Amino acid sequence: MKRTPEEKLLNPTPGSKIAEAAEFGIDLTLLARNLKKTPAERLRDNDKMLNDLLQLEAAVKRAKHRNKG
Repeated sequence: MKRTPEEKLLNPTPGSKIAEAAEFGIDLTLLARNLKKTPAERLRDNDKMLNDLLQLEAAVKRAKHRNKG
């Protein structure tokens, strides 16, 4: 019986490239979860994360500027 991509990610065959990625520290559960999403959902999540990072960057810059004065 052929395994699904999710099964391959969550239970990689020993010695496979997927197992090697897991051993390297790649979060395969996160990858499997994201592959369940539609492309539109993935884009929306990416946009949200980008906006959050931009807000964090702006807050760090403001804090640095306040500490100089």
